[in-house]
Amino acid sequence: MDDQKELREHLLELLEGKFAHIDLEMAFKDFPVDKMNVRIENSPHTAWGLLEHIRIAQWDILEFSRDAAHKSPEWPDGYWPKKEGTPEEWKKSVKQILKDLQTMRALVKNVESDLYARFPWGDGQTLLREALLIADHNAYHLGQLMLLKKML
Repeated sequence: MDDQKELREHLLELLEGKFAHIDLEMAFKDFPVDKMNVRIENSPHTAWGLLEHIRIAQWDILEFSRDAAHKSPEWPDGYWPKKEGTPEEWKKSVKQILKDLQTMRALVKNVESDLYARFPWGDGQTLLREALLIADHNAYHLGQLMLLKKML
C-alpha cells in the first residue's frame, strides 16, 4: 500500500497546473511567437528568455532528481538564453518543457519513489522538495509569461 498516495495526487495536480495555477499547455497556446524577443519597457525579460529559463531550470531540477552525476549549469548565466530565439526554437523548447514535466510527474507517480527520502547526493534534497520546486518555479515564471502575453 502506498502511504504517500494522497500526497502524490496533490503533487501531480500541482505539477499539472490545476486549480489556482496556470497549466503549461494553456500558457503556451496562442502565444504571439513572432513577438517572443520583444522586450516590454521596464520588463527584465523577453518571453523567449522566460520560456528558455523555465526549460533549463526544470531540466536541471529533473536531472538532479534522478542522476547523481548530473552537473548543473553555472549560476546564474547558465540558466538564461544567450541569444534571441526563433519560432522553431520556441516549439522545440515548449515540447521539451512538456516532456520533462511529464517525466517528473512519472517520478512522483511511481510508488517506488519515496517522496521523503533524501537523495544520496546533494544537500539533503528529496523528490518532494524538487517536485515542489518545479511547480513553484514554473508558476512564478508562467505568471510573468502570461503578463507579457497580455502586454504584447
